[in-house]
Amino acid sequence: MDKTFDMIQEARKYIEGKCRIQPEIGIILGTGLGKLAGAIDVQTELNYTDIPYFPESTVENHAGKLLIGTVSGKKVIAMQGRYHYYEGYTMQQIVFPVRVMKFMNIDTMFVSNACGGINPLMPPGTLMIITDHINLLSVNPLIGPNDNRIGPRYPDMSQPYSPELIDLTAKVALHNRIAVQQGVYASMSGPCLETKAEYRMLKTLGADVIGMSTVPEVIAAVHCGLKVLGLSVVTDACLPDCLECADINKIIATAAAAEPQLVTLIKKVLEAL
Repeated sequence: MDKTFDMIQEARKYIEGKCRIQPEIGIILGTGLGKLAGAIDVQTELNYTDIPYFPESTVENHAGKLLIGTVSGKKVIAMQGRYHYYEGYTMQQIVFPVRVMKFMNIDTMFVSNACGGINPLMPPGTLMIITDHINLLSVNPLIGPNDNRIGPRYPDMSQPYSPELIDLTAKVALHNRIAVQQGVYASMSGPCLETKAEYRMLKTLGADVIGMSTVPEVIAAVHCGLKVLGLSVVTDACLPDCLECADINKIIATAAAAEPQLVTLIKKVLEAL
């Protein structure tokens, strides 16, 4: 018998027993974007390894902490570091924190990531609002027994990213003179980056950017009824006809350079909600 629901409740009770506020919004902070946590007035900080059924984050630059506090007057719960399929975790483990946050009664989730730019109009440093995604991971977190207490067997995915949040974010960016693009995020397993032929394929499929995360968490969020806002930072150019060798240090540095604008954007969107 699947015990996911009981595991969610055990983790939820542990977290709620350690914090004094009831979060409204969940935030997942991606590669090179962990310093967004500095915008949070943190009241409770928990290591993933202390929370029942939370795996340990093994990726460098992912702190592996759950932060609960306030930003722009909103109560938030933030993952400082996420789990990736290439780390060897199952899809159920990857999306488990999203489900726990749902049962802590959040209704909205912000997801951020660093990604490679396939669209030549989105050079490194570009901020992109995700309007849709392509799942090329070959797996789906909803495969297996379905518990209707978590979500429906066949969730609709026609609008995985909230149109209302997309429009609001675009308006907030314009008002605050923050340059943003909108586009489609594709997810592949990694950890190796893609070949020239794969980048050509992704462009043909309609992807603007490529990454190694986000899609599983968004599927799980939609499954359990959360509104989702996705934000990407383009950290490297993935143009097959002029492809350069990837430099992870340069990628992280690009994400860090774009971070102040992303922090401002998220804070202003939270204020506007």
